[in-house]
Amino acid sequence: MRVEQLELSEWESALPSDGFEVFHRPEALEVVARHTDAEMKLFGGFKGQQPIALLPVFVQRKSVGTAVTSPPPSMGIPRLGPILMPTSPKRRKQEKVNNEFTEKVLQQVGTDLGLDRRLAEAGVESPMAETVLDRLDVDSRLTLFRMECNAAYGDPRPYAWGNLQVEPNFTYFLDVADRSADDVRKSFSKSLRREIRDAEELDVTVQTEGVEGARDVFEATKARYAEQDEPFALTWPYVRDLFEALAENDRARAYVARDGDGEYLSGITALYSNDHAYFWQGGAKCIYEGTAVNSLIHWRLVEDLIEDPPVESVTQYDLMGANTERLCRYKAKFGADLVPYYVVESEGAAMDVAKRAYKLVQ
Repeated sequence: MRVEQLELSEWESALPSDGFEVFHRPEALEVVARHTDAEMKLFGGFKGQQPIALLPVFVQRKSVGTAVTSPPPSMGIPRLGPILMPTSPKRRKQEKVNNEFTEKVLQQVGTDLGLDRRLAEAGVESPMAETVLDRLDVDSRLTLFRMECNAAYGDPRPYAWGNLQVEPNFTYFLDVADRSADDVRKSFSKSLRREIRDAEELDVTVQTEGVEGARDVFEATKARYAEQDEPFALTWPYVRDLFEALAENDRARAYVARDGDGEYLSGITALYSNDHAYFWQGGAKCIYEGTAVNSLIHWRLVEDLIEDPPVESVTQYDLMGANTERLCRYKAKFGADLVPYYVVESEGAAMDVAKRAYKLVQ
C-alpha cells in the first residue's frame, strides 16, 4: 500500500459513494480547515491508482508538542476518522488494508506511544499538571493522538495494537428505509406520539429556512448553553460558512418552528451525508402554550426523509449521541437503533495533560 497526502480536490475524487460522515465531504473540510488553527492533512492509501483508505487529521502544534486529532476539538464535529474501501470481500485482505493503513499513518503523524513514560520521567504525576511546561524540556516533541471514528468504521483493533486506548461510544440511528410515515410514527413511544399530536394542534408552523433560520437556531443554542453555565465554543461565522457551503448541494437545512405571529420558538439545523441526516444543532427546550414543540420539529424532519429527502440515498436519522443518560431518556422514545462508534486516543496521563493543561483536546 502507498500512503500519501492529498489535496482537497484529490480527496473529493477518492471519496466512495457511502460509508462516510458529512464532515468528510470536501466542502465541510474546507470550512473546518479555514476556521481552526490546526493544519489539515488528508491521507490516502492506494493500491496502484485505486484509493482503498482515507483519513483526515488536524495537527495542532504547541511549544511542548503536537496534538493530532480527527476531528479537531471544539468544532461541533461528532465523528470523523478513517474510511476504508478494500477491494476484496475477504476478511483477511480487509484486515490487511486496515492494519497497513493504520501503521503507515501513525508513522507519518509521528505519534509518541511512549508518552506516559516520558511524562513520568519529567515528573508529571498529576492529571492537573499545570506546571508541566516548566518541567518538560521544550525540545521534547510529544505527539498526542485522539480520534472519534465514523460509525461505519467497525475495526479499531490496529490502533489498540499500536498501544492506543480504544473505547466505544454510542449514537442512535432511526432507520426509515422502505418504511411509510405511519409505520415510523407508530414505532415511537406513546408519549412521543402524544407530544407530536398536541403540537400539531397548536398555531405553530415548522418550515425549512435558509441561513437566517440557521442563525436563529445558533443563537437559541448558544443562549441555552449559557443558561446551563456550559461552554459553547462554536462561532456564528463558522456555523454560517459551514451551513452555506453544505446548503449549496442541499446538504444543510434549518427546520424552524414559529408561532402564529412568526416569532421563533425552536429549531434544528440538520446536515446530510450520503447515508444520514444529522441532528446537528438546536432543539433547545421550548414549551409553547403548555406543549413541547421540539418533537414536532423532529417529526417534520423525519417526514421529509421518508417522502422528499434532500439527498435521495439518505435512509437514517442520526440523533447525535447516546452517551448522556439524561438526553437518552428522550432520544430512546424514537425507537431508533443503538449504534457504536469508537474513540481512539493516547493512553492515561497523556490525555489528562492534553485536556487539562494544554487544552489541545476538549
